[in-house]
Amino acid sequence: RVGYADPEVIIGYMPEYKDVQAELQREFQTRQEALQAMAEDFQAAVDRYQKQQPLLTAERRVERERELATRQTELQQSAAAQDQELAATEQRLMAPLLDRVQAVIDDIAAQKGLDMVLRSPTLLYVNEDRVVNINLDIAKALGIEISEEDAAQN
Repeated sequence: RVGYADPEVIIGYMPEYKDVQAELQREFQTRQEALQAMAEDFQAAVDRYQKQQPLLTAERRVERERELATRQTELQQSAAAQDQELAATEQRLMAPLLDRVQAVIDDIAAQKGLDMVLRSPTLLYVNEDRVVNINLDIAKALGIEISEEDAAQN
């Protein structure tokens, strides 16, 4: 026998998910503010350079342009690093929820004698006589309520 479930739908109903989302939003906001401050400092340096450019010697212009290019590269690297850190934070915060849902899926699959459980968003066709939707079972085991409409989606 085969079952299917949509862990993302289940997780979206878990109370802990709201906490994860709030934490990620705080992390994003903090990182975004720091990045914005860096960008504003960089822009101020560019503006200063543009105003002073006519007064600078050729050597000094080249030196300042190199400094600005370095700062721009640092800004871009910082933005990329922050994206990676945020993704890692999301993965770390979501792991316990995913593990919990997977453990429940494993238990329900064993209880129902299922040979396989598929992830439902990838299903194109389901013969309801032979393939079992276990979304509601998962939600019940986790002590959460999900809408029947969300549970029935495949």
